[in-house]
Amino acid sequence: MPYAFLTPAIVMFTAFLLVPIGYTAYLSLRRVQVSGLGLGRGARREVFAGLANYRSALTDPELWHGVLRVLGYGAILLPTMLGLALLFALILDSPRARLRRFSRISIFLPYAVPVVLASLLWGFLYLPSVSPGQYVLRELSLPHPDLLGPDLIVYSIANIGIWGGVGFNMLVIYTALQAIPREIHESARVDGCSELQIALRIKIPMVTPALIMTMIFSMIATFQVFSEPTTLRPMTNALSTSWSPLMKIYRDAFARDDRYSAAATSMVIALFTLVLSYGFLRLVQKRAFGAEQ
Repeated sequence: MPYAFLTPAIVMFTAFLLVPIGYTAYLSLRRVQVSGLGLGRGARREVFAGLANYRSALTDPELWHGVLRVLGYGAILLPTMLGLALLFALILDSPRARLRRFSRISIFLPYAVPVVLASLLWGFLYLPSVSPGQYVLRELSLPHPDLLGPDLIVYSIANIGIWGGVGFNMLVIYTALQAIPREIHESARVDGCSELQIALRIKIPMVTPALIMTMIFSMIATFQVFSEPTTLRPMTNALSTSWSPLMKIYRDAFARDDRYSAAATSMVIALFTLVLSYGFLRLVQKRAFGAEQ
């Protein structure tokens, strides 16, 4: 009976995760061999390529430029988003907080907006010709920066991620805060601790596992950034078709019809994300889960 209940999940996991990963790994080891002019039956054959696609991916400067841009994007996004999520969660957990339910829904609501729709909304707010903020700045003769220019585009993309991601992470941290026994708070207040001291010395250390979990999920999502720059790209010349690694993979697979190179690049990015996430987890594991062990 337990296996009968597990079968649907196992089938779905195999069909929609393991099989695609295996097929991508298979494609990454293949290439197309063209004979003659490439015309006629049998002129184009799929052959074994070994690690040639991986060597090409690892030596492609476009890929590593995209990785560096995403790392810069993550350096802006992660501390800001998780810092705001922690701050909002602590405020909502405070005994002096009012309208908790309304505040939770209001902060979480942007997460429910699809990424493409959110990118379009913010894109029109960034456009100088239609942005109400840019119009007000011009009317007041104040400097109006080009938010879609090459110098600020990474901040504009990060803003979309922050706007949409704070609510989900806040909810995870807030749930962890609610699980802390209230007797601990009361004991700290009896000992003379202020709410700030309780937050810094009790709440934050006790929700460290939740912070680690949200950090890992956010790191993985950062390396998968695709929808925001792709949606904003028609509005600006500051975004290339390879601005992020996933945009390069999409271009290679569907615009250049080179699915073999795209498969190898996908495997490289997946391995890079896995190593970075696992390394971060190992680095903080003792501090995060030492009390549980």
